[in-house]
Amino acid sequence: MKYALALAVLFATPLHAQDFGAEGGRTFSAEMGLGVSYGPDYPGSDDGEAGPWIIWRNAGFGTPTGDQAQGFAIAPSFGTEGKRDSSDNDDLAGLDDINRAYELGLRVSYGAGPVTAYGTVRRGFDGHEGLTGEIGARYRTDLNERITLWSGAQIGYGNDKYNNTYFGVTGDESATSGLDTYAPGGGINEAAITFEARYKLNETTSLLGEVRYGKLIGDAADSPVVQEEYQPSLRLGVTRRFSFGF
Repeated sequence: MKYALALAVLFATPLHAQDFGAEGGRTFSAEMGLGVSYGPDYPGSDDGEAGPWIIWRNAGFGTPTGDQAQGFAIAPSFGTEGKRDSSDNDDLAGLDDINRAYELGLRVSYGAGPVTAYGTVRRGFDGHEGLTGEIGARYRTDLNERITLWSGAQIGYGNDKYNNTYFGVTGDESATSGLDTYAPGGGINEAAITFEARYKLNETTSLLGEVRYGKLIGDAADSPVVQEEYQPSLRLGVTRRFSFGF
């Protein structure tokens, strides 16, 4: 119910409240929205689970129409990691619960025509207190005025705090779960390919869909917590662009 209420408030905002500043000026834009995702119920799980998708996309300086600027850009980066509850899955019996994590950091990108390369780094709060992020590239294809496709590839990484939170097994957890103790180091933990499609309903509102196919690698893949290295997911949502002119 709370996600439905947030969605109603977000998209009930009057159109004139989104765009500030003189026409043609430099503009900071961000796409925000809500949707639903379906994927592994925890990192390394072989079971799927549906959950909310909080969307924050394409933040940065561009044109008043929402097109991203070419060249280098720096923007905020936000992320979440779902909770892990040992009572929800027999494979987690004896392991500690992990709260939902909220992540805040920066995104650096470089756009050259239809290609955008990017890197992110975020610090986690609540569920984990480590550093995580991605390095990757995307290719944009405009099928027509309303439909845009992106295909991309990326690698994910986490420092030792992050990787130990989701892939480690402490001595106490080993005693209660029967799993071997495990302390992964920091580094690359996943490689993924992504496919995204956007259908523009109007100048500010779009339908968004994403298919992501990831594979755990490195120390993460060797964790006794991991039941499945391949981690596919599907996400569908609605976004609205908010622009602030300068």
